[in-house]
Amino acid sequence: MHFLPEELDDYVVAHSAQEPAHLKALTKETYQKILQPRMLSGAYQGRVLSMISKLVNPKNILEIGTFTGYSGLCLAEGLQQKGHLHTIDIKEELVDFQRKHFDASPYGSQITQHLGQALDIIPTIDTTFDLVFIDADKRNYINYYNVIIDKMNKGGIILSDNVLWSGKVVEPLNEKDIDTKVLLEYNKLLNEDKRLETVLLPIRDGLTVSRVK
Repeated sequence: MHFLPEELDDYVVAHSAQEPAHLKALTKETYQKILQPRMLSGAYQGRVLSMISKLVNPKNILEIGTFTGYSGLCLAEGLQQKGHLHTIDIKEELVDFQRKHFDASPYGSQITQHLGQALDIIPTIDTTFDLVFIDADKRNYINYYNVIIDKMNKGGIILSDNVLWSGKVVEPLNEKDIDTKVLLEYNKLLNEDKRLETVLLPIRDGLTVSRVK
């Protein structure tokens, strides 16, 4: 979803950092072989994720929703030398695809894949996090938040993707639309939770940056 006029959006992209070669290869193969390739973060948002991660310089990252690994590799660019990224997804058929591209990057040894339900897996990861990226099923965003908030380090950053949901968050709500309903509650929660400082950025489909006080 683009909220800027196409011409202005193209200018923004042209005047931002470009993606590395291994990410271009990942994008190409995703579009060739994987269903719903538009689920990729994309080059521009990927550079935003990379920049935020480099500013945080995290020791430990958690990603909820791996897809083909693009966003995880962008986040990994900011890891400390001995840092680690844990990424979780439910699609077994993507595990080998992800690993192939993780290992083709400079960060393969710093990335652990987890297969299964994030709400079951997160409590078993024995570490705390400096950076978390939530980009999975929208109806569980609040549940994901509740399970990670106590595992965040002070000053840690929670990134939440698709929080504008193609503009549905400002349209009349269809009560049967569970995803939009949860996102409205989630956006309100992040804005009002006294443990956080939150800014919602109108980047692509909406990206919230929440800092743990």
